[in-house]
Amino acid sequence: MTVIALLSVAPVIEDSMSGEVAKAVEALSEFDVTYETNPMGTVIEADDSSELFAAAQAAHEAVDADRVSTVLKIDDTRTKDRSASDKVDAVEAKLGRPPTNKGE
Repeated sequence: MTVIALLSVAPVIEDSMSGEVAKAVEALSEFDVTYETNPMGTVIEADDSSELFAAAQAAHEAVDADRVSTVLKIDDTRTKDRSASDKVDAVEAKLGRPPTNKGE
């Protein structure tokens, strides 16, 4: 089954976090996960929770700061196999339109 998570890893600093966040995202590439970064975090998909936890831990440890804030929200549906895009597609079907509004 696919395990889906939202991971947010950030140094607790005053300046731009993008360099350290990039290190966290890069650490994910060493694992058997798929991921997509958005402005608020990174959605990760893995075949099992152990791979997901290992990837999240590596991302957390990749950030070089005196203090690091990490949030991991997991959706582990064990009765069927659904991807993150399946979940978005289901919302789109209910809306009858893409679930986005880019202010256009």
